[in-house]
Amino acid sequence: MSDIERFPDVMLLAAGYGSRMQPLTHERPKPLIPIRGIALIDRVIANARAEGATRFAVNAHHLSDQIVAHFAGHPDFSVLVERELLGTGGGVRNGLAHLSGDPILVMNTDAFWPLGADRPLTRLIERHGALAADISLLCVHPIRTMGIARSHDFCLAPTGQVTYDSGLPVIYAGAALVERRLFETAPQGPFSLYTLFERALECGRLAGAPLDAPWYHVGDLEALAAAEEAVA
Repeated sequence: MSDIERFPDVMLLAAGYGSRMQPLTHERPKPLIPIRGIALIDRVIANARAEGATRFAVNAHHLSDQIVAHFAGHPDFSVLVERELLGTGGGVRNGLAHLSGDPILVMNTDAFWPLGADRPLTRLIERHGALAADISLLCVHPIRTMGIARSHDFCLAPTGQVTYDSGLPVIYAGAALVERRLFETAPQGPFSLYTLFERALECGRLAGAPLDAPWYHVGDLEALAAAEEAVA
């Protein structure tokens, strides 16, 4: 694994249709939907900047002109317009030329935590290096989540390893630190990040670090209303 000499470059996943947020997403891409006047993607960026992030790449597809306009004139951001949806993994692979360093921090743009409530990305970077992991996932205990109906995605062992059945049940909190070579060696075309997660898990090289703050996932209109109320 490469040494992390500075905060990793961030890939923001913003290309999806946001079907569960219709009709709002008929006219506005999901990442630009505001929560108390601040766009979802800007809340995610603020979480990353608070811990040292300075360089970002953003993929866009649905209503991509609005994403492009949102970041126009901001030199720290590169916007990559996908002619076809490439999935969460393919989107990062497509953006490698705009992401320097190793590993890469990949962040969803529909989930955030209260600004200043925790420094989980720093914890994630430290865990990634300590365990020499291929991928490290930001994890959150289900009791801290809002907008998620399922019980858990993985388990987080006391050692920091992510497993399916050993440790504390956790939800994937939408941020993953991924070794660059995993994207460089991936095939061209669409694929899901979860493919890489599963391979790392099978090899015992999937780590995790906990988020110690409330976590708001804004996946549908009900979750949007709940997040609006929670951050008020």
